[in-house]
Formats: sequence, structure tokens, C-alpha cells
Amino acid sequence: MTASRPRTGGRRRGAGAPGGLAALILAAGCLAATPLAARAQAATQAAAARANPATLDYRLQARSLAPNVWVVEGDNDDFHPKNGCNIINTGFIATGAGVLVINTGPSRLYGEQLRALIASTTREPVVQVLHLNLHPDYFLGNQAFVDVPRVATVATRAGIARESGAYEANLYRLCGDWMKGTAAVAPDKTLEAPVAQPASGRMRLGSREFDWLQLEGHTDSDLVLVDRDSGVAFVGGLVFHQRVPTTPHARVAPWLAALDRLDKLGLRTVVPSHGPVHEGTAGLSGTRRFLQWLDGAFTKHAAEGLDMNEVLRAPVPEEFRRWAAFATEYVRNVAHLYPGYERQALGEPRR
Repeated sequence: MTASRPRTGGRRRGAGAPGGLAALILAAGCLAATPLAARAQAATQAAAARANPATLDYRLQARSLAPNVWVVEGDNDDFHPKNGCNIINTGFIATGAGVLVINTGPSRLYGEQLRALIASTTREPVVQVLHLNLHPDYFLGNQAFVDVPRVATVATRAGIARESGAYEANLYRLCGDWMKGTAAVAPDKTLEAPVAQPASGRMRLGSREFDWLQLEGHTDSDLVLVDRDSGVAFVGGLVFHQRVPTTPHARVAPWLAALDRLDKLGLRTVVPSHGPVHEGTAGLSGTRRFLQWLDGAFTKHAAEGLDMNEVLRAPVPEEFRRWAAFATEYVRNVAHLYPGYERQALGEPRR
């Protein structure tokens, strides 16, 4: 894409200009080289030390959030061999009629080790898996759960069917031996939810009732599950806490609307898919601040005619630079989203 209109500052370069992606990668290297990014990288590598690459042991731990409700926390980091691509918070709930598992992790090994952890934590058998969206670390552990129903929304099931092959290849490339034997096993049951969003409903399993809410923005179908007994909310990819959000399927305006909807629920204990478990609205508010800043900054940069490499060199608030995965994830934010702002600035519809 090119344009001839003038702007303040340097020259205009289209998102598809020759060498653009290579230059973007070089600019990413400049981000990673900053002292702040180096400190963040050291911190995340220290956190990843609990995984053992020599034995391919994730060393998963179940942390109780409430009676019969557990979270299994991943590293607040990017995919890396040091953590076995384990950057997701999964969870499980004993209902009296069996265990409900929320997401199954990034690999066959993770799924098997999660299943073993569940068996050592509660005597109840696993009876159901629930996937909160289509991203790979939500379902690539499914090989360990082929004997139980694996539930997702219509849109999530369609997305997994469409993209699972690419996910497998990418995580094999990123994390190597941790992915041995991993092959996508898709959800096999559909959560009966209206196609129109937002949608909400209630489900019962054993003695526990759950409210679910289907929103959109992070992906085309972002499922939130709230355990009514404990108030623990598994909010999936809609909320990132102290971590730069991932955006390969993101649409900023619906995402902000989804956060507004979540804000009205008065959530107590919040389990984001990425970042620390926390109480109240800290993660929600941080995610909103980031998306609002990104939307305003990208709109301004596109109106000025900046190309993606110039955007990467533009200032970013110190708060966000301190978040986990900034050096890699913000580059992806620019690559995923900024072309849409360029098209909008040129009067073209955003896809």
C-alpha cells in the first residue's frame, strides 16, 4: 500500500513495502536491546526456571483459589523452550459429579501432566473440558482428555478447525522437544450459545452452577466462566495482567466493549489466561488502558503517515514497557493491527 498525500515528518512507506517485515524484525531487536527489556527478559527467564527442559517436566502446581477450585499458573512470558511454551493459566473445579477442566495447555505433554496433577489433587474423575477460545495453548493438551467431552462455542470450534495445523507447526518451531507427539484434538461438543454476541447463560455440573458469558474482541468468541459458589472468574484472553496482550485475532473496539461488560459484573477473583491471578479490576483496568492507548497512538501515527518501523521507534508509556513479553509481543501488536489503521487513514475500510 502506498500513498502520495503529505505528512509531517519523514517519508511515507506502505505496509507492503519491500523489506518491510525484515526491517520490522530488526526494529524488534532494537526494542529487545533496551536495558528495561533486558531486565524484563531476565525476570521472565528466572520465572521459567521451574520447568525442566532436560526431563520435559513442566513441574505443574495446583493452587487452591477456593474450596474445590484450583488454578495451574503458567509463566508470565512469551513462548520459549525454557518454559515449554507454558504461558497459560489453566484450571479445574471439582463439582461433586466430576471435574471440569478449563483449557488443556500447549502440548500433549502438558495435557498428560495436567491430568496427572488433577488425579493427585482430587479423587473425582475428569468429566468435561471447556475451551475459552481458539488459541493453541487452550486446546493442544487435548490428547490427554480424549475420553471426555471437550466443549467450545461454535466460533471457537470453527477457528480451531481452521488454524490448528498452523498452530502445531508454530509451537514445534518455538519449543521443540516439548511438543513431541502433539497433534491437535479438536473440541467435540458445542456450547449452545446464540450466534449474536454478547450472549450469556448458566450451566450446572454436579453441585455447582456456573454463569458463562460469550463476548468478542480478543478473538471472535471469548468465553468467560464464573463459578457462582466461589466467585472465581476464568476470563480467558479478554484480560491480561502485567503482560502485553496478544492480538492475532483482535479487534480493539469490540474488545473494549467486552471489558465494559465485564466491569459491570463486579468480579472478585480473576483468572486471566495470561498474567497473575488477582482480585478485582486491576487486570481489566490495565488491559483497557493499554488498548485505549494503542488505539489512540496507532490512529495518530497512521494519520501522520508513519510506517510500521517508525511506529516501533515511537514512544510507548513506561508502564507498558515494564510488562511481560513487551519486547516481542508489542512488535506483533504493530504487525497485526497497524495495517488496519493505515487503511482507515487512507479512507479504506478496515478488514
